[in-house]
Amino acid sequence: MSKSESKSNFIEKELSWISFNERVLQEAENPDVPEVQRLRYLGIFSNNLDEFFRVRVADVSRLAAFSASKEEKNYYNELLETIQRRIITLRERFDEAYLGVLSALQKRNIYIVNEAQIDEHQSKTVENIFTTQVLPVLDPILIESTTKFPEIRDGISYLAIKIVNSSENIRYALLEVPTDKISRFIQIPPPKGKRGKVFIMLENIIRFGLSRVFRGLIDIKHVEAYTIKLTRDAELELSPRIDQTLIVKMVKSLANRRKGDPERFVYDRDMPDDLLQTLRQGLNLSKYDSLMPGGRYHNSKDFISFPKVGPAYLEFKPLPPIPLLKFSQHNENIFNSLREKDLLLYYPYHSFDTVLSLLKTAAIDPAVKSIKICLYRVAKNSRIIDALLSAKENNKIVKAVVELQARFDEEANIDWAQQLTEGGVDVIFGVVGLKIHSKLIVIERQEGSNTRLYTHIGTGNLNEKTAGIYTDFSLITYNQELGTDVDNVFDFITCSYKRQRYQHLLVSPHTNRFGLTKLIRKEISNAIAGLPAEIIIKCNNLVDDQIIDYLYKASSAGVRVKVICRGMMSLVPGVKGVSENIEAISIIDRYLEHPRVYIFHNAGDPKYFISSADLMTRNLDYRVEVTAPIFDPSLKQQIQDIVDLQWCDNVKSRVLDKKQSNKYRKIKINGKIRSQEAIYNYLKDGTLPLSVRQKRKKIDKELILMAQKQLKKINKILPKQL
Repeated sequence: MSKSESKSNFIEKELSWISFNERVLQEAENPDVPEVQRLRYLGIFSNNLDEFFRVRVADVSRLAAFSASKEEKNYYNELLETIQRRIITLRERFDEAYLGVLSALQKRNIYIVNEAQIDEHQSKTVENIFTTQVLPVLDPILIESTTKFPEIRDGISYLAIKIVNSSENIRYALLEVPTDKISRFIQIPPPKGKRGKVFIMLENIIRFGLSRVFRGLIDIKHVEAYTIKLTRDAELELSPRIDQTLIVKMVKSLANRRKGDPERFVYDRDMPDDLLQTLRQGLNLSKYDSLMPGGRYHNSKDFISFPKVGPAYLEFKPLPPIPLLKFSQHNENIFNSLREKDLLLYYPYHSFDTVLSLLKTAAIDPAVKSIKICLYRVAKNSRIIDALLSAKENNKIVKAVVELQARFDEEANIDWAQQLTEGGVDVIFGVVGLKIHSKLIVIERQEGSNTRLYTHIGTGNLNEKTAGIYTDFSLITYNQELGTDVDNVFDFITCSYKRQRYQHLLVSPHTNRFGLTKLIRKEISNAIAGLPAEIIIKCNNLVDDQIIDYLYKASSAGVRVKVICRGMMSLVPGVKGVSENIEAISIIDRYLEHPRVYIFHNAGDPKYFISSADLMTRNLDYRVEVTAPIFDPSLKQQIQDIVDLQWCDNVKSRVLDKKQSNKYRKIKINGKIRSQEAIYNYLKDGTLPLSVRQKRKKIDKELILMAQKQLKKINKILPKQL
């Protein structure tokens, strides 16, 4: 059953994404979440929304503009209208949540105030800040009908200003809020005679001195300011000219991005109609562009970096990384340890320092001959880059695949590529038409008369910062067959005209789709034969039509399918005759769930895979992605236990259903299981809650019962066929 055949069994990915961001908003609304963390969830919600309009809505807008048929054009225009309605509803909830968080913070003697809420004592401080720090960096631009409308940068807060002079004539101006020069949140003293911590936002300090922004050059009787923000299409348009290097193309495309088509215009709902109309005309906003009335503040993504104000209970209790004793000892050669046993890291429960140690050891080890690595998103002050440059200085052969089209990290990656090139590293920009999304390292080491490979295969980026806030798996292995496979991936990236063969890896765009569907078909065959059959999927996004069709067929055949999906999911669980054996949940908590894990029951001999690839068409067909099997029995068990803990989460998991209700999941299990904290405890002391083990045994029994039921059905049908 395809998407075109039945829209009722397929949720548009954009609407599913909105449902995901609602789950983030739920955390900001939740009074059980620490107060400052609730504020940060508001920031995450806002940041997500910006990217959604830059990318997802931009795609739909293009489809609406360039659809071949009237029917398609109408469909996508209706989708845009549905998106706008849902976002406006969430924005209203956002504003309510913000007021709720302010109220909760006030009970902790923490205040975020505006310019009208400060007393005379505080005004002196604000006056000094405005005069000495803020006014010198303000550059207002008057909007004149005879001149070109000012350019508004993507994702930046502006104040739209209305000026009334003594003759009651009206003029308008724009002023960028300079958060790139001054902190958005500025601490000021509490009211005289009171205690607490008080913050005022930069735009409110500007409002405090608004009449002086124009430095006495304009006759001002009355002046008022309203916040606006424009989100532009972020898609990069790469020129097909072949006489340009890829870096030159990228630099030009990034410059064009800043002038991309408007996709969302957010404005203060209290803005007067005449000012709003002036802005709409100046920005050439059509009825298809998303105009979003909102509250007084925009760019709430800055709340992500709201200052630490203490005490500790205002934020999540820290969970220090769990040391891996054998691999964390500085006097222990990491290569000796890896020869004994594969290592599976699970960030941020484990430290990313182990990967850094691997690279830094390789950089100075005389036996290491070469290092190959894929870089997709790299930390701002990357020690990975330092290790690679060190390796080159120590006469190693170093090859770095740098993906220049990692969305929103393109400029940083260009800088890293140039630094690596200047340091003598062989920098490769990948395959034309394919993003390199794999998370791979191969270290070639001379051991006696043999050359041996040490290999890293991950689900997340080689990035120290995100490894502290994203959950991800990293497999580091001495398995020579896996090492050869990964080395062949690098050969494909370097010489894409060569078709490589892989013993164990599934590699996009060649074998990932075929391999995964083959594994699904095997479960279908087992179920039809009356054998227990189960598929467990943990991913960020599940929207590929073909994969969804196969999962529907699996469900109809009697395969039990369990999905843990953080973000977009177009599959509809629980539809009778289609997906009644599919159950799906999503978990939103302190860490962003990022790994991809695929488990197939395989008639009692389960197969476990970790992957860089989500179940999206782009990941399976238009990127270089790697799905790797796990061979070590203890590591298989570890993955199973982690997935079981998440499946038993009855605190932070939500049900994914046709209505996109996002209801917190109720599950019959003893006690509360908050999976991220439970996983930390499990990895720390190796014990799994009894209730989780009991739940797994119950599921196994249910699988056997499903198989027995299928056998009875077969036995009834066979005599008739004979």
